[in-house]
Amino acid sequence: MSNRIISFNAINKSVKMNTFLSTNKSAEIAWFAPLCDGDDDFLGNRNPDFKSTWENTSSIVSTADKLGFRNVLCPSSYQVGQDPLSFVAGMATLTKQINLLVAIRCGELHPPMLARTIATLDHMLKGRLTINIISSNLPGTELSSSERYARSREVIEILKQAWTQDHIFFKGKYYQFDLPTNPVKPYQQNGGPLLYFGGYSPDGIDLCAEFCDVYLMWPETESKLQGLMDTMTLKAAEYNRTVKFGLRVHVIVRETEEEARSYADHLISNLDLDLGTDIRNRAQDATSLGVARQSKLREEADEKYYVEPNLWTGIGLARSGCGAAIVGNPNQVVAKIERYIDMGIESFIFSGYPHQQECELFAKLVLPRLKTMSLPELYDRVPKETPNSPLGKGPRK
Repeated sequence: MSNRIISFNAINKSVKMNTFLSTNKSAEIAWFAPLCDGDDDFLGNRNPDFKSTWENTSSIVSTADKLGFRNVLCPSSYQVGQDPLSFVAGMATLTKQINLLVAIRCGELHPPMLARTIATLDHMLKGRLTINIISSNLPGTELSSSERYARSREVIEILKQAWTQDHIFFKGKYYQFDLPTNPVKPYQQNGGPLLYFGGYSPDGIDLCAEFCDVYLMWPETESKLQGLMDTMTLKAAEYNRTVKFGLRVHVIVRETEEEARSYADHLISNLDLDLGTDIRNRAQDATSLGVARQSKLREEADEKYYVEPNLWTGIGLARSGCGAAIVGNPNQVVAKIERYIDMGIESFIFSGYPHQQECELFAKLVLPRLKTMSLPELYDRVPKETPNSPLGKGPRK
């Protein structure tokens, strides 16, 4: 079998797709666009065929769109790769159904111009835009965690005013504005695009609880995930809000568990651990509390890097951020996802190496067995017709 191209003939013959769902709950099933030099056939291999070029990443997202994924994460990092806002703009007319979850690094753009960019993208996508709020340091700068989250809080408050009011009137530590909101009205109504957020510090949890819609977690044992969810639920209640939960996790699914575990071993078979450490340290979030938790999870795993049944931490040896994968046959992978759904997780962002191959395998073996939905539609953010916004059907003034 080629490392890059999978033939589905054997799969079609030997795998009987069981369409019975053990849970009636639906979830947003998303894939990942490796914009930041994040794709390979072997971890740490740096194969030029898998560079984060427009050709490679646009093909992955187009594939995910055609195969029925409901969203795709477009990350941001100051390393070789592509700017997520530019990439999402390029994909707007090349995709038909999938939402695009664009990472916004707060402070990177002047907030009113960021609001205008978001409005432009949202109209180009006709409401298929979702936003991942990032509070990492900007390249070349160093702020404390509390300062970074304070700045993010101001950016979010300005965006919220832009989307829900006729005027931005804001006086904060970092920004002060008195501006009309006509130029920045998005396509989506009832609050604008959904905000996804991932963070583990007290300041981050508080920010998400007050303003964001989906709390994104990285892989943990099920008991630790439940603890994170309980903490967020209580914090959101202090603001009279509820927050939905998401999980960013890799996946390796094959016809048999033996094949899946063998492929996991294959991914790290050529890995130089020093190179893996260097790759992890290149990311802007390499020193974050979340990354530290992923390292701790790997330390708790067995000699084959499994920390609990079907959860493999070896993938974190050569990447920062999300450092574990669900590994198993279709029944095992579906069962694991359904346990997460039963816990209350409603959004999943999956990925695998290489991303095109694993996207197709997941769509073939797992996706038909999951009941999927779009969170912006669930939140009633996407209007049935083009809205009366200045970039929509609204009058010119």
